[in-house]
Amino acid sequence: MERQDVRALAQKILENVKRVIIGKDEEIRLILTAMLTGGHVLMEDVPGTGKTVMAKSLAKSVDCAFSRIQFTPDLLPGDVTGLSVFDTGRAEFVFKPGPVFTNILLADEINRATPRTQAALLECMEEKQVTTDGVTRPLSMPFLVIATQNPIETQGTFPLPEAQLDRFLMKLRIGRLSHENSVAVLSRFIDNDPLISLESVLTSKELIDAQKAVKDCEVSMPVREYIASVCEKTHTASGVLLGVSPRGMISLMRACQSYAMIDGRDYVTPDDVKALAVPVLAHRLSIRAAYGQTGQQEEVIKNILEETETPTESIRQEK
Repeated sequence: MERQDVRALAQKILENVKRVIIGKDEEIRLILTAMLTGGHVLMEDVPGTGKTVMAKSLAKSVDCAFSRIQFTPDLLPGDVTGLSVFDTGRAEFVFKPGPVFTNILLADEINRATPRTQAALLECMEEKQVTTDGVTRPLSMPFLVIATQNPIETQGTFPLPEAQLDRFLMKLRIGRLSHENSVAVLSRFIDNDPLISLESVLTSKELIDAQKAVKDCEVSMPVREYIASVCEKTHTASGVLLGVSPRGMISLMRACQSYAMIDGRDYVTPDDVKALAVPVLAHRLSIRAAYGQTGQQEEVIKNILEETETPTESIRQEK
């Protein structure tokens, strides 16, 4: 698949989702970036801002298996991964796959479940497999988790641990609508819900092919050094207890490749790094006495970007 094909594919999804979601083009593009990268997305905002509708719209745009889990305090790990049930007819235990055996999984309000249940997704998100009763079962490809959560200050929530946050490629906030977009939303939903009639615009195979294609996007040595410098500075930034891990650094590079291909380029620029640094890196930081305060984490990344010299030479290697 050529870069023009990747761009055309992304544009089809963007236009399809915009039939439901209004005024959030950049947020949709970021989630598309995560889909092409093969990474998972965490959307955090107050209830009612459209997190679930956004996730469902993207899932319906791809012709593949989709499952939704409503995370609640009484949800058990087996409700996520599946469990073995005794079959009286066969006189043996038979594994009943859980909703995680799908292509796109919507983990709705993930931080309302207990840490034990949240941890059921750790192996799924990283290794793309599930191990139960000593048996490891691979998940179907593509596999993408789109999780939503309310701010941790909301009652009845359990903050996600650092290890689980690090497994999300991006953390996004939907944000408020402008007055014009608010009126447009009312007009669009006045007769019926456009999500109901939304149809898929690409197959799972096309998505897998696009995921393979973005890895060919060129990342020059100056840009690699720039990415490394930004991530390294998170470990020495004031007030930071835990900086970006090597997984986070690689994730930023991979996301930049997808972001560039969506834009129709087969090479990454420093501007791609600047555009993705906050959504890819901020949630991976632990700030002293400010756990979960996304605003402070974002400020740290923005300050690092301002302080780090941007490469201006040879961002594209000669072939």
